Amino acid sequence: MAWLQVHLFAERANTEAVEDALLDCGAVSVTLADSADNPILEPGVGETPLWETVKITGLFELPADQAQLSANFLALQPDFNTADLHWERVEDQAWERAWMDHFEPIQCGQRLWICPSWQEPPEPDAVNLRLDPGLAFGSGTHPTTFLCLQWLDSLELTGKTVIDYGCGSGILGIAALLLGAARVIAVDNDPQALIATRDNLERNHLASDRLTTYLPEEAPEPLMKEGADILVANILAGPLISLAPKLTSFTASNGQLCLSGITREQAPEVVAAYPEFAFDPLIAHEEWVRLTAHKITSN
Repeated sequence: MAWLQVHLFAERANTEAVEDALLDCGAVSVTLADSADNPILEPGVGETPLWETVKITGLFELPADQAQLSANFLALQPDFNTADLHWERVEDQAWERAWMDHFEPIQCGQRLWICPSWQEPPEPDAVNLRLDPGLAFGSGTHPTTFLCLQWLDSLELTGKTVIDYGCGSGILGIAALLLGAARVIAVDNDPQALIATRDNLERNHLASDRLTTYLPEEAPEPLMKEGADILVANILAGPLISLAPKLTSFTASNGQLCLSGITREQAPEVVAAYPEFAFDPLIAHEEWVRLTAHKITSN
């Protein structure tokens, strides 16, 4: 099945009216995107943030009359004209898997490679993590994930217990196991992430008892309070700050901590939330940074 798609640009204040007009004209979906390169890194609770100028895309089922659709839209939005509407025909495809064509193996450090499950590893003798992120965050391509993987690759993990808090696809916890960790506790507030993590664990032929998954409220407190030798949390600055007391208590005495999902500007506030740790110099990649530290107080 083919579709007819229109793109136009609107100021933030007019976005809702344009969206409503496209839906009134019969659009089956309307999407909003940044018109330039101004990422929203962390919206506030309950916010639906938008950019100053928004690229709006309406999708229509074919057969559809492009000229009539344009006339109907311009009647509802007279501030626009025909030249503002950019139409194109779009052929149907498996959109949820289209990204697979662009996901290539990634080397993270000296030993570790992240390899799509549908491709052969470029270095068969390396530590190869076979991954299908599915619907969960974490493929190794994002700078924060890459920074955390590089750090894990640099450690001696043999026999260690690791907590992956905000596990997403399970990429960090599974990498730790492949690099020698004894066990991983993976926590995420998204049930889909826990499913993806268990699927990826099986995909890498690792024993199911080496990695356990929990929603935050279901993680056994005695288990968490034992403290991990290594705790990684690749989430966002706000949650890292609010979760600081928990993540501190989940880290064993002399344990190591890795925090990411934050920008350089956010780093000082995050560091201040973890006074029980001695931090290393931050490592940056693009606008993102990684913070690593070791615990200097006892549980």
